Amino acid sequence: MKFMVARQEFTDLISYAQSIVSQKPPIPMLANVLLEAKDNTLTMTATDLTVGVRRQCNCKVTQPGTVALPLRVLNPLIRELTADMLELTVDQKACAAIVAGTSTFKVHGMSAEGFPQLPDFTSALKIELKQSELKDLFFRTSFAVSKEESRYVFTGVCLQVQGGTLLLIGTDGKRLARASHPLTIDPEAKAECIIPLKAVEEIVKGMKNDDQPITLSLMPDKIAAEAANTLITSKLLVGDYPDVDRVIPKEIVSYVPLHREELASLLRQVSLFTTDANHSARFTFAAGELQLMANKMEVGEGNVSMPVNYENSQFDIAFNPHFFLDILRHCKKEVVLFGYSDSFNPGIILDGEEKLQPGSAYPPLLYVLMSMRLSEASHEAR
Repeated sequence: MKFMVARQEFTDLISYAQSIVSQKPPIPMLANVLLEAKDNTLTMTATDLTVGVRRQCNCKVTQPGTVALPLRVLNPLIRELTADMLELTVDQKACAAIVAGTSTFKVHGMSAEGFPQLPDFTSALKIELKQSELKDLFFRTSFAVSKEESRYVFTGVCLQVQGGTLLLIGTDGKRLARASHPLTIDPEAKAECIIPLKAVEEIVKGMKNDDQPITLSLMPDKIAAEAANTLITSKLLVGDYPDVDRVIPKEIVSYVPLHREELASLLRQVSLFTTDANHSARFTFAAGELQLMANKMEVGEGNVSMPVNYENSQFDIAFNPHFFLDILRHCKKEVVLFGYSDSFNPGIILDGEEKLQPGSAYPPLLYVLMSMRLSEASHEAR
């Protein structure tokens, strides 16, 4: 095996596997990346047996072949080199000689025979959309998934295909993010799966924010995302995702338009007077004004306000300001709509001014935030 490759392209190729390859893999082979050189193309494959990646770049192949090389040596070495071009020659004992300018290195690898193969998706349901569209859908939803392993099915993003629509849902039980997008696909096609957060992050990392297509291949136990020179595969989480429609308020009493950046600034201020998980901020809507109040015994009290277009009677509700702020960070419009039914049920946040209409389909983007006990918020605000 012998090939020549541009150092920067090889660096980009190898570094992409950094988050896949474990420092302490269950089997020694998984500490390696698989390199295959043929037809003037260099293909890199890495896997941890749950998530896998295959990526390609151009190279000049003198002698085709394959080898498995240790990432912990290869990645930092290639990063330190300064030569524009690298030449790699692999002997029959899987020892790679790397020549970069006047420097020569030898890296001991392993035969490629024992390297796990990525799964086959020939029979999978395939859907295609723009990379920018899928990247945005994941951006809008993946932040809300649970970080607690005890809530296993909530640690991934739920993907559903139904009625010609792609739906992504992320929730940790305290907040919910729901984003949908129309597909050019048979309306009878159906699928549902839970994608691990690590796989979502790898898919996002492998996408560009442009109109180039990406293809998702869905099977009962695994998923693949393929775009241009990159393929990401992953096993799916096993379990039944709950019917999240039950927590979306159906009868909204009132909507209040809120300036997103101004509200985010106020939430950052009052969040300094709460703890991340246990304390809330009190939201008081009065004629023409929203007041936010929070108290932290060791620090003090925060009380801020902003003008709003609200003319109903005074209304109080309590939320975790950190969670509300997270939602605002993943909205993009200048104005968001906050909708409520009462002080004890969840509130909804819509990115823009498209209201949730009774009996109609949900808007493309919808957030739900669980309210907290007002009695606690009142105690904190005093």
